[in-house]
Formats: sequence, C-alpha cells, structure tokens
Amino acid sequence: MGPRERYREQVRDEVKQHAWEQIATAGVAALSLNAIAKQMGVSGPALYRYFANRDELITALIRDAYRSLADAVRAAYDGGADLVGLAGAIREWALVDPHRYLLIYGTPVPGYHAPADTTAISDEVMTVIVEAAGPPATAVRRGLLFWTRVHGVLSLELAGHFQGMDVDPAALVTAEVEALANRTRQ
Repeated sequence: MGPRERYREQVRDEVKQHAWEQIATAGVAALSLNAIAKQMGVSGPALYRYFANRDELITALIRDAYRSLADAVRAAYDGGADLVGLAGAIREWALVDPHRYLLIYGTPVPGYHAPADTTAISDEVMTVIVEAAGPPATAVRRGLLFWTRVHGVLSLELAGHFQGMDVDPAALVTAEVEALANRTRQ
C-alpha cells in the first residue's frame, strides 16, 4: 500500500471514529457527514471523497462491527469455548461498546438498507454457533435458539431493563444457554 492509500485509510478511520462518537451521543439517525467534517476541520464535500454518502458510512460501520464480532466469536471457539463460553464472548463484546452492538442488532436505521454482502460477515458468527451447537440434525435449531436467547438478554441488558431488579445478566445468559444445552441433550 502506497502513501496515498495509507492516507486514505487513515482519513476513513478517523471519519469512522467520529461517526461512532456521534452515534454514542445522539444515535445513528443523527449521523451527519457534515458534522464530522466540521469536527475534523474540513469541508463537508471533502469527506465525500472518502464516503459517498451517509449510507456508505453506515455500511462501513456495520461491516466493521460484524467483522469485530465474528473475529471475537471465532477466537473464543478456537480457544475451546462451548455454547456458554460463546455466549460470554458475545456478551463481553457487546458490553465493551454497546453502540456497536445496537447498530447491528438494535432498531433498524430509518431509510437505510444494507447491501446484501453485509450479511455475509454476520453469517460467519452463526456458522461458528452452529458448529458449537452439536450434531448436524439439531445444530441449526439449537444455534437459532442460542441466538435468540443470548440476544434477548443482551438487548434487555443494554436497554437498561434490568436496572433496579435483582438480576445478574451474565448469570441469566449462562442459565439460558445451559438450559438450552440440557434440554437438547435429553
């Protein structure tokens, strides 16, 4: 990669960092390339050389988030994690940066339609879960049940619905996944 390409990637990374900060502050619906340009001290049109529009920036953020999650899940699985361990890895990943989790699993962005190839990265996560779920005949079903239970608890946790309750979300995720594993062994 030459100097020009490195500079282009540095600017794209800086734009994405500012975008994450905007999302954390005001939500993804308020994401604005012009506001990012102002923070960076450049004109709005200057950023359009790096991202054609807001949707292209959102797509880049979604791809980065899915890639990060897929890498975390694969690393946990390759490190010997079973379904309970994978649930813990997914939860840990989500808690490190809830806005990244909510961008890919939260409320859809109004007016945004992800390109079809974006979901290919998310499929990597499900592939690992299905591998960990057991025998092929039941692996897809178990993987989907795992997915809904983990994301159900995580979504409630990140939205603050357990506040004021005597609930340990980590223990709840573990109990849900263990119950699933025990039920499907019978």
